[in-house]
Amino acid sequence: MQRQYYSLDQVADLLGLHVRTVRGYVREGRLKATQVGRRYRVTREDLEAFTGAPAAPRPAGGAHAEASVVVQVDGVDPQASMRLANTLVAAAGSRGAAARLRVETVYDEERAVLKIIVLGGLADAAELLKITDALVEGS
Repeated sequence: MQRQYYSLDQVADLLGLHVRTVRGYVREGRLKATQVGRRYRVTREDLEAFTGAPAAPRPAGGAHAEASVVVQVDGVDPQASMRLANTLVAAAGSRGAAARLRVETVYDEERAVLKIIVLGGLADAAELLKITDALVEGS
């Protein structure tokens, strides 16, 4: 049986972490990795031992698509901005770690503008955008 290896970027995506955090885990010895040239590789078995759960399989054929979306909501007050941001972050978190969906928000009080940054798989990002649309239209 052939061993499956992950790059540190792939491990970060699978765990929903920043790649710097994963590198720190490797440096600290918390996550076992093998250095190949200047890059590190983590076996599926070592990733499963680190997380205590089965690792998500890599997409067949190596093809993978993700969305990077910035949504701007104009004319929103600070309280509404906070409610919207908290709801979206909670909705993204409820999708589970396998969803690999990340949401960041930035509010410009001077301009009353909320920017929502969504990073993740296409289907999960689309679902979160539908939620965003419903929340914005309903306010």
